[in-house]
Amino acid sequence: MIDKVIRIFNIINAIQANPGISAKDLAFKCDVNIRTIYRDMDILELIAPVSREGRGTGYRFMGKFFLYPLNFTEQEALVFSLLPSMLDKDKLPPGFDTAYDKVMGTHLKEKSRQNSIIEDIVGVIQMGSPAYRQESPNFLQPIIQAILEHKTIDVVYHTQYRNETTERKIDPYYLVPRDQRFYLIGYCHLAQDIRTFRISRFQQVELTGERFDKGEFNIKKYLKNTWSIDRGDKNVTFKVRFDAEVARYIKEEELFIQPRMKDQKDGSLIFEVTVNNEKEFLRWILQYGPSAEILEPQAVRESLKQQLSKWIMMYQ
Repeated sequence: MIDKVIRIFNIINAIQANPGISAKDLAFKCDVNIRTIYRDMDILELIAPVSREGRGTGYRFMGKFFLYPLNFTEQEALVFSLLPSMLDKDKLPPGFDTAYDKVMGTHLKEKSRQNSIIEDIVGVIQMGSPAYRQESPNFLQPIIQAILEHKTIDVVYHTQYRNETTERKIDPYYLVPRDQRFYLIGYCHLAQDIRTFRISRFQQVELTGERFDKGEFNIKKYLKNTWSIDRGDKNVTFKVRFDAEVARYIKEEELFIQPRMKDQKDGSLIFEVTVNNEKEFLRWILQYGPSAEILEPQAVRESLKQQLSKWIMMYQ
């Protein structure tokens, strides 16, 4: 059985290196008769898209099929690495050791390449530092690696509104950029629920050997009606008039919720959207000053009047 597995690996390598190779040449390379190659190809065709256009033509792989990368999971790599210790080496055919070394070498090279790509990505992303500390560790690399490998992370995290630092286990699902910051959305074992974490508030991040499954979690459903990143629990529909000077810029905004927009004859724009956190939306609106008028809801309009009155008194 082992020699058949090794032979199929050799057949795959031979077809990749020589598209169109004949069964006769494969038999010569593998030192078996041609009937054995036909039987091996019947097995290979069950797991790989092999093409043979007609009698007398050779074998080739269709599409983008390629043996490399192996894309081993850590568990698969561990199992494969233990293979020599579980077999009787006296019964192994010649060439097993070299074939085994090639497979493991490919896996290690692939893992090294993946880590190098992550390092390059992290190097391109420039992050700021929190004002309260001069040096801020960049935990993007282990977090990205954990997301790709579906690995749970052990973290130390500072919750700002409670001014509390806690140790947690997190299953990292998605890395989300918002307002020049990065946030991690994942399952928090401490809270036993999905939570959103600001990357700059991590004080320590370490990968564990534990793997996780996102199950049926849907990021679009989770962030539905969320204006930026903070999810609220009550939907509010806003109606805003933007004057003509900023209307064209509003249409270019890259938003996470699809608004309803209607051009007015005077060049202004009526903008309607439903959000689940009015504070986030109001912070965005206020940057446009008097160029943005909240028409609805009336309660928010009145609250904004009171706030503006306080500002006027402050600067008198």
